[in-house]
Amino acid sequence: MASVRFESYIGVDYSGAETPTSSLNGLRVHLSDRRSLPVEIQPPPSPRKYWTRKGLAEWLVERLLEETISVVGIDHGFSFLLRYFEAHRLESDWPAFLDDFQSHWPTDGDHTYVDFVSEYPRGRGSERMGNARWRRLTEVRAGSAKSVFHFDVPGSVAKSTHAGLPWLRYLRSQVEGRVQRNQGVGCRRAPATPCRSEQSSQLPNSQLIVDSGSQPR
Repeated sequence: MASVRFESYIGVDYSGAETPTSSLNGLRVHLSDRRSLPVEIQPPPSPRKYWTRKGLAEWLVERLLEETISVVGIDHGFSFLLRYFEAHRLESDWPAFLDDFQSHWPTDGDHTYVDFVSEYPRGRGSERMGNARWRRLTEVRAGSAKSVFHFDVPGSVAKSTHAGLPWLRYLRSQVEGRVQRNQGVGCRRAPATPCRSEQSSQLPNSQLIVDSGSQPR
């Protein structure tokens, strides 16, 4: 089967700081295509100087609805390791995981900090916690890679992951049927999600979202 030829490449340096509507210096977007080198994309004109997580999600929806076939890399985790699914008795399904996670960690809500969601009434994050020592095999082999549950340490992706997952759910809801998921290098799949070889045979107008922030299981 012929592989999808991506025309647009979007790289996102993500940030889980503050709230979804906060202007974040650490949230950056770069864009390239087959004919040009990457350039930094500034947020649409507004009183805010930098991107917000909410504004980025809305911008990505617009991009993913275009006819141009895009691949998007975002540097946070897109799912959790199997131990998390087993500990919380969750079904092996990525969309169901995103729904369950957002219901416990509604970090896509305005004025909501990741730090405030672990307890009711802001959220029920304490019911969907992982262990900071839980790491995937390649994270263990890498030595210095941090767990997606290890908060507030240098090099941590925990806060950005917990802030970003609900926005992946939002993207799927807005561009249903056009978004495929691939986590990192090779075929790392959370339960019931397609491998890269399977994704390459999707319809030509599919868009691919890539977790570029962590390594395969």
